[in-house]
Amino acid sequence: MSLRTLQGKLLASLLLGLAVVIAMGLVSDASAVWRDLGAFRWAWLPLILGLTALNYLLRWLKWEYYLRRLGLGRGVGRLDSALIFTAGLVMSVTPGKLGEVFKSVLLKRVNGEAVSRSAPVVLAERLTDGLAMLLLMAVGLMLYPPARFAFVVLVVAAFVGILVLQYRRLALGLIDGAARLPFGSKIAPRLHTMYASTRQLLEWRILLVATLISVVSWGCECLAFYFVLVGVGATGTLLLLVQATFIFAASTLFGLVSFLPGGLGVSEASSVGLLVAIVGLAASTATTATIIIRFCTLWFGVLLGVIALAWFGRRYRLDEPGEALRYEAAQ
Repeated sequence: MSLRTLQGKLLASLLLGLAVVIAMGLVSDASAVWRDLGAFRWAWLPLILGLTALNYLLRWLKWEYYLRRLGLGRGVGRLDSALIFTAGLVMSVTPGKLGEVFKSVLLKRVNGEAVSRSAPVVLAERLTDGLAMLLLMAVGLMLYPPARFAFVVLVVAAFVGILVLQYRRLALGLIDGAARLPFGSKIAPRLHTMYASTRQLLEWRILLVATLISVVSWGCECLAFYFVLVGVGATGTLLLLVQATFIFAASTLFGLVSFLPGGLGVSEASSVGLLVAIVGLAASTATTATIIIRFCTLWFGVLLGVIALAWFGRRYRLDEPGEALRYEAAQ
């Protein structure tokens, strides 16, 4: 994909994000939100952004771990790997973050590996991130009983999905069935390649290591949310840390399963609602905290992604004529 093609997509996402912020401000009293933003302890900002950056660093290590396990790191130096991973953050504002398969396209640009072989890495990343969020959400599940049903549903869905993918006969049967559909013969070989990589990444030891990395990495952003809450005036206690962990994990999960771009609207609304219900913050203060953490996580990541993609584009001339066509073909 050329950098020019991405500009329109990013602009649309930015406008949607701005609309969400404006709607939140109007619902919660814009003047009160503006006042709370002015009263925020901005001295906490470097620490909050540092914890977010640590999350990205640990997730990059997981990306590296997956590449090496699949033998996809041939000819990919640490700089290129880091640029590919970070550039993928641009796609955080796609439904369910599935646009991050763009990383596979960039990887192909470096070493020629087929997208169908490396795309399962993105699936494994999302799955282990989801499992980590469930574990973090479980830390404070007793704080909000109404969330227990959704938690159980998500846990069951995750493990059923893993078991289906691990059950080779069933998965291959589904692929063979797809091959009998119109045009199925063209996609079946790619599906077989994708399944081989996916099954390898979901081997229990690899799954455990990757999930543990995800728990620590996303735990950093939960901690960042805790400092945001302290910054808007909440008293820093162990209970607040548990509440922040539960609320951040739950709102992120709800946004993820909504399949809206970046979870926009769903993540924010659930975060504000849970902050009011569990922590007891005023609606305007809860809105302020939510706006700050979203800018320090989602939009900070998108900004880093734009910088990394521009850097990668200079190294590999993504804006050459015909590059967009090569991207479309890779899809």
